[in-house]
Amino acid sequence: MTTASVTGQERKAPGRPRNALADEAILHAVLDLLAEGQSASAISIEAVAARAGVGKATIYRRWANKEALLVDAVASMKGAVPEPVGESVRDDLIMLITANRKGSRRSYSKVTACLLPELVRDDTLMEMYQAVMEPRREVMRGVLRRGIETGELRSDLDIELTVLMLTGPSMVHGLFRWAPRVPEEGFVERLVDAVLRGAGA
Repeated sequence: MTTASVTGQERKAPGRPRNALADEAILHAVLDLLAEGQSASAISIEAVAARAGVGKATIYRRWANKEALLVDAVASMKGAVPEPVGESVRDDLIMLITANRKGSRRSYSKVTACLLPELVRDDTLMEMYQAVMEPRREVMRGVLRRGIETGELRSDLDIELTVLMLTGPSMVHGLFRWAPRVPEEGFVERLVDAVLRGAGA
């Protein structure tokens, strides 16, 4: 199964107008089940419908299959992709990383932690997760490319490695408090400044 086959492109056209409250209840039901430790493979449309208080037909009118529903549930957890201001590379990077971490409230951290081992085992799930994360990475790449063009960043900067250096520590520390001696207050600013010391022109 390709990434395209599990994204919104595969959704069925709804037979009646979308109900935002029902959509939200369904997505929250998926996230709640994941946070409780259920694996993505074990979650059924029936269980989601029961938790959300809707019928299975309501779900199938909105999503063609469980994979498409899981993609949207994870995307809803992350929230909308922020729009950089475009005045300062440092400020934009801090804004992007902070926005990503806002979705890391405890229940959402549990969801991600439960998904991690499944992502390693299941290539289709990994494709789905990458499809959710790629637009966010592209926004960050755009900030870095702009920094190179304006001379804020070095011309030989490895953009992909820099994106990884900015996002990897933030994710791991947010999920597991990986380095307990590193305080949460000011973490994003210190992370960005540490990377920019090597990336700056």
